[in-house]
Amino acid sequence: MQEHTGFSGASRTIIIFAAFVVVVAGIKTAESLMVTFLLSGFFAIICAPPFMFMLRKGVPDWASLIIVVIGITAIQFLFITIIASSIADFSRDIPLYQERLQQLFVSFTTTLDSWGVAVPESALQQHFDPGVILKMAANTLGSLGSVLSNSFMIILTVIFMLFEGASLPKKLQVAFGNDSQHMAHLSRFLDDVKSYMTIKSVISLITGFAIYIWLLIVGVDYALLWGVVAFLFNFVPNIGSIIAAIPAVLLALIQLGPLSAIFAGVGFLLANIIMGNVVEPRFMGRGLGLSTLVVFLSLVFWGWVMGPVGMLLSVPLTMLMKIAFESSEETKWIAIIMGPDIRDSSPE
Repeated sequence: MQEHTGFSGASRTIIIFAAFVVVVAGIKTAESLMVTFLLSGFFAIICAPPFMFMLRKGVPDWASLIIVVIGITAIQFLFITIIASSIADFSRDIPLYQERLQQLFVSFTTTLDSWGVAVPESALQQHFDPGVILKMAANTLGSLGSVLSNSFMIILTVIFMLFEGASLPKKLQVAFGNDSQHMAHLSRFLDDVKSYMTIKSVISLITGFAIYIWLLIVGVDYALLWGVVAFLFNFVPNIGSIIAAIPAVLLALIQLGPLSAIFAGVGFLLANIIMGNVVEPRFMGRGLGLSTLVVFLSLVFWGWVMGPVGMLLSVPLTMLMKIAFESSEETKWIAIIMGPDIRDSSPE
């Protein structure tokens, strides 16, 4: 009698793929709920280090929690105020900016025609509309603002996550034991997640503030709004700074002319070089990077699953997956494939 050995390799692959499709479909169906919980987890991870620090210094847990909740509430209120007021004014001015952009476009095609370069203006206007970029920026921030406005659910979820996080190490010790390999993997994963999110948040905040000051000096409208955009998209390495720069540089071109647009672009370029290529690798290390292809694919995938907010959370979510793979020897090869280019690294 032949012994049953279970599913074949092809069957297991099909089952895994089918389960993945079902999970993704569920996430997409519950998009609004998932976005709220993911943002709550994002805030909880950022707030965990100061919360645990206060507990270690002897501050009562209720006092530590109140301080953290006040901080989260203040950040949410600040973001909602900036986004709501700026988006309302910016959305009102978008038709004016689009009209000026259309005039620049006609002037550009006329100049090319005078140089003997035939440009099909009607075809370009049909398939290429730079004004859509301004609308996309407004819609993305508007979506984020509407999610953040659900402050009660976010704060309540963060409170429970912080309390659970405070007791999680003891639970892991009871579940796996102090000498367990699983305990070591989980501890490494949690430490790497907290380190990554904390460092990335601080660097993104500095980047957004630098962009705000630079655009304020150049004289671009809604400099604070573009600083917030730069802060948010700095969580998307490699291509995030480009995405954040496009609407601000385009607005500088419409409002102030080509020279100011060049100055605005130089500001984004310098911030990306200094913070992204010098400061961030020094504190975070090359091992916590992602391949440019993985960044782009995660941006497209999570943006499709959870909308504009999913685009902003795409890289942190993918980074958490990479850290999880990296914490185990069995899946470390997946983390290496997801990581940055290592062709220039010298062998040890």
